[in-house]
Amino acid sequence: MAANIPSFTLNTGAKLPSVGMGCWQGQPGPGRDNELVDALVRAIKVGYRHLDTATGYRNEAEVGQAVRQSGVARSEIFVTTKLRPGGVHDVVQELENSLNELGIDYIDLWLLHWPQGFTKDDGGFGTGESFGLEHQKHLGPTFNETWAKMEDVFLNSHKGKVKAIGVSNFSIKNLEILAKTSKVTPAVNQIEAHPYLPEHELVKYCKHKSIHVTAYSPLGQYNASIHEDKDLNEIAKKHDVTAATVALSWAVQRGTSVAPKSTNEKRMKQNITLIKLTDEEMKQVDVISQDPTRSTRLNYFVVNKETGTVLGWTMDEMGWEVGFLEEPGKSTKRIAERK
Repeated sequence: MAANIPSFTLNTGAKLPSVGMGCWQGQPGPGRDNELVDALVRAIKVGYRHLDTATGYRNEAEVGQAVRQSGVARSEIFVTTKLRPGGVHDVVQELENSLNELGIDYIDLWLLHWPQGFTKDDGGFGTGESFGLEHQKHLGPTFNETWAKMEDVFLNSHKGKVKAIGVSNFSIKNLEILAKTSKVTPAVNQIEAHPYLPEHELVKYCKHKSIHVTAYSPLGQYNASIHEDKDLNEIAKKHDVTAATVALSWAVQRGTSVAPKSTNEKRMKQNITLIKLTDEEMKQVDVISQDPTRSTRLNYFVVNKETGTVLGWTMDEMGWEVGFLEEPGKSTKRIAERK
């Protein structure tokens, strides 16, 4: 039986569970195939109904296998996957590859993973050896051109095979550029968001445009500072829960869904057990990032620490106001920031 997880209604009318299971395993590649399948089956059994993967994670096959092994009807599980930056040259083929890898008849939500478009042979999350870290600057189609192809797939050539389309890692700046040519408003913008990167203005903008926001890395990445945060732990103590529960509850209560990742069944259960925060507690979390030592992105995988670029783009091209702290919670020295 599914846990009592609230859901959000997308601009397509579809229901997206507020807490999903992120399937990113820390590096591209299937790695521990059976372990991942087993973990996802457990996640479904304890109540998860949203699995968030991507072609670039190279584990779509394992995600699809978990859906089939779970014993839960396909119609009850919301599956998100993403079009990788290196695949924008052949959108139709990339979609068909995802459907084949997943082994399912349709995808609930297909996201454009990054605004960048890469050349076919220089990485791009899933081809080559660099996994997208050492790309040349954008040499492929613009995201407006790629989105037009995704729209055609959604509305015409593969209608019904993709239930909704959206974007990921898009700033207000790039959403505005996209809106100049788009026919379909993205159903979702999946972004890094957590108490150290609340993205208040972007969340407000997306809500105004009927674009739902999903937060990836809602508990940070490769960094324990969020779990150790003094404000989150102060609130957690009052409710006899963990700092992670406070962070996830705050995210959902403000209207964003989340996709934390875990292979530990105890933490899986904790992550879908949300609490009600008071207005004062919500405000306390809202302002954590006003502390300059706690205002940072934590997805260090995508940033070149020498150049400060993100998958080949400058912070200005990304439209990102907040960069990366070298030591979150300890110093204000930054690896990358907008000039």
